[in-house]
Amino acid sequence: MQMMPQMGYDRAITVFSPDGRLFQVEYAREAVKRGTTAVGIKAQDGVVLLVDKRLTSRLLEGGSVEKIFQIDEHIGAATSGLVADARILIDRGRVEAQINKIIYDEPIDVQTLAKKICDFKQAYTQIGGLRPFGTALLIGGVYNGNNYLLETDPSGALLEYKATAIGSGRSIVTEMFEEKYYEGISLEDAIMLGLDALYKVTEGRIDITTVDAGLVELEKRKFRILSAEELAPYLKQLKKRNEKGEGASEGGKRGREK
Repeated sequence: MQMMPQMGYDRAITVFSPDGRLFQVEYAREAVKRGTTAVGIKAQDGVVLLVDKRLTSRLLEGGSVEKIFQIDEHIGAATSGLVADARILIDRGRVEAQINKIIYDEPIDVQTLAKKICDFKQAYTQIGGLRPFGTALLIGGVYNGNNYLLETDPSGALLEYKATAIGSGRSIVTEMFEEKYYEGISLEDAIMLGLDALYKVTEGRIDITTVDAGLVELEKRKFRILSAEELAPYLKQLKKRNEKGEGASEGGKRGREK
């Protein structure tokens, strides 16, 4: 029996190579790594998602770059990678949320929704003629008095985090979160920590047109995307603090001292 040359595993449909690798899935992960940075932080009183929109031209309208989405009333998602692929997954998630509402007459569990999206992504890694989705999602939401932050991988793998990032700045942000994140962080401090991370990744090149933020509060149980007017004070505080050469937010320092 003639064996498929190594390049065949590289360019054909998603099949295992002799050493057990799925090259198409690995390439999809590379698409995510080349994407803009998105961060998610689980706070004591909610979950916040932030993204760097990376505007490539001053002629581009920042509002047309959409990387944070609402899936259900209590769930939102941030994306990195191929945004067109992400929209398909967001639509799928919205349909699953509505199906759950119709059948069970209650909002969908955040973990259940994330697993359904991951099952959909995983199917695209094993069906002939299809390619994996070149996008990762950070899914944040609240359900039954608990906060959730989950990451979906192009392979269909699912992990839950306290704080994490996807995209090109993942390693930088993760290192920063390892140092500065603390249990019981407030939503306000989580927003500032996320902006600190994006500031570091972009080397200070962020402003109201290049950053989007969405959050869901535990008490209100409603996901919403922050308006420019709501986000502006945080960016002003970030700029002022960095001009003074300060690092982590004062809240972060207090949290680690407890």
